[in-house]
Amino acid sequence: MDKPLKSAPPYAITSVDHALRIATMLQLEGGLTVSAVATRLGVARSTAHRLLAMLVYRDFAVQDDSRAYRAGPVLELAAHSPSMTSRLRAVALPHLSQVVELTEESANLIVRTGDTARFIASAESPQPLRVGSREGMVFPAHRVTGGLVLLADLSAEQLETVYAREPYAERPDDRPDMADLRRELVRIRRKGFALNRGRSERGVVAVGVPVRGRDGVAVAGLSVSMPSVRYQHQALPSLVATLKAVARQLEDELAASP
Repeated sequence: MDKPLKSAPPYAITSVDHALRIATMLQLEGGLTVSAVATRLGVARSTAHRLLAMLVYRDFAVQDDSRAYRAGPVLELAAHSPSMTSRLRAVALPHLSQVVELTEESANLIVRTGDTARFIASAESPQPLRVGSREGMVFPAHRVTGGLVLLADLSAEQLETVYAREPYAERPDDRPDMADLRRELVRIRRKGFALNRGRSERGVVAVGVPVRGRDGVAVAGLSVSMPSVRYQHQALPSLVATLKAVARQLEDELAASP
């Protein structure tokens, strides 16, 4: 069984976490105001302002003429990233909140880049014991539900290209067992969802379904994450049905947007 990849540090530094989350927001979305940052992080405007000022000082952010903050020189490449991620995130946020309301568990939206999966949006469960926001985090695609449902949408040739041997020459342990992965992706395609029990993070169970674009190609993964102590196998069909229903709503809204 794969070992979990990430565990929260025992002595987390909140201010550092907040600064990193802001940098991720700027990287993915572009301009943000002090008020928007404060709301997203759940902090006072004064706290958000201090965090942004430090990011400006270290060139992670710049302030434009409209007083909005944008990615700075350190994140220069990200400042020119395509708008699709930002649009996808903006459309998805209300739907993530809907998943949280329906399941009382944390919800995530994931996109794939090569062999990695990035969490571009999260909505946290209201329960005291919950899976925290994964927004901005990056995992190997084959280790998270959102990445798996996106990999399952690829042809055999596309999958081989993603996991070509050359990039793994110096890190062979990072390359998944392709025979096992192919079998798992066949099951995911047949069932229409992926299930992850502690593969990416110890003590976390996640269920994910694809979100498709106008052409029917999967553009993102929609998932719900929960502490493993609260997961009940008999509730899996209900979770999958909820995710699929919300994914269809998200797809309809994406298709209707410019």
